[in-house]
Amino acid sequence: MTVATLALRRSLHDVLNGYAPLVAVLGGAKVYDEPPRSAAFPYVTLGEAQTNDWSTGSSAGHEHALTLHVWSRQGGQSEAHVVAGELVAALETVPLDPEGQILVNLRFATADIRREADGRTWHGVVRFRAVTEPV
Repeated sequence: MTVATLALRRSLHDVLNGYAPLVAVLGGAKVYDEPPRSAAFPYVTLGEAQTNDWSTGSSAGHEHALTLHVWSRQGGQSEAHVVAGELVAALETVPLDPEGQILVNLRFATADIRREADGRTWHGVVRFRAVTEPV
């Protein structure tokens, strides 16, 4: 993990836990890096992060593939869709400010909602692409 990735993830966590529409549908600030064992559904976890060098001949930079996971047990898949939609809305509305980095670009890439093997849990996978440069 790079310093840029960690700064981006911290900023992502803080912004999402402070975005009122998302907090409202989650029933609280329930965006976790690692959820507590007793986490009440629905909630969001910060998932996989892939970082690639995005440097040019004259400046440093990183391209990030970020994954957020939505977890829901509300009947049907609609709650997972609503939460995933609020994640996208939050990151289209509130600017991230990763410490020591300039966020050059942040874009929604894909979302997938599926039922887990337990038959009760709906799992949303929401992916974003970001580019950062050091300050």
